[in-house]
Amino acid sequence: MANKGILYGVSLGPGDPGFITRRAWEVLHQDTVWTYPIRNKKSESFALGIAQRAGLNLPKQHTPLIFPMTHDTELLAKYWLQAAQTALEFLLRDQDVSFLVEGDASTYSTFGYLARTVAALDPEIRIKIIPGVSSFHAAAARLQTSLADQDDTVAIIPAAYGIPTIERLLADFDTLILLKVKPLIDDIIDLLEQHNLLEHSYFVEKAGTPNERVIRNVRELRGQTVNYLSLLMVKNPQRQRSEMIRGCRKKSSSELVEEEA
Repeated sequence: MANKGILYGVSLGPGDPGFITRRAWEVLHQDTVWTYPIRNKKSESFALGIAQRAGLNLPKQHTPLIFPMTHDTELLAKYWLQAAQTALEFLLRDQDVSFLVEGDASTYSTFGYLARTVAALDPEIRIKIIPGVSSFHAAAARLQTSLADQDDTVAIIPAAYGIPTIERLLADFDTLILLKVKPLIDDIIDLLEQHNLLEHSYFVEKAGTPNERVIRNVRELRGQTVNYLSLLMVKNPQRQRSEMIRGCRKKSSSELVEEEA
């Protein structure tokens, strides 16, 4: 049986080359074919740009893979198949393939579609995900705040789920991360104002990139056009918490002392 290459999903973080992990750095210095996502034949690759800003040079073998920005499922399936077939040509020749990913390869990433399609075409192909820093982790660090403390709950959703869903989640989560807020930014601001949460909300655009923008007074964004790569972090200190099940959490030292007494 002929040997087959490994498909790597190489997470590069949201934009700052300093966020590239040591493991991702090692893989990118191996003898692998680089592949990277583009929206169309004329567009540049955001993920490739991160690698290049880190001082990495394109290897001799590299190729872009087209992942168009569309909700047309038939069109998407066509391009997923084309991308998987391109990667598979190298893999079947026992060449490892690195797919460059902005952010984390397991979180809202095109790598998931590529990996599943490759696996469907050839279940014997080995697939390895190299984890990385996500945009919301980078945003929390930039804001010098935590995503969650001891018993906090966190939800991470695309804002496209709409205002009713966002409003419902506000009641159940201490921190709400809304991704890709561009189409609904004014409606979200209105909602947060109704719930007195604007003072606990923060906007980060292109987290970790040279063009990063941080807005702590979210009201300023009303009427503005924001970038596609943007998110809102909403903290909800007013959330009513239900009682936790004691057996699901380690007892404190004071509780243990009380029991022993």
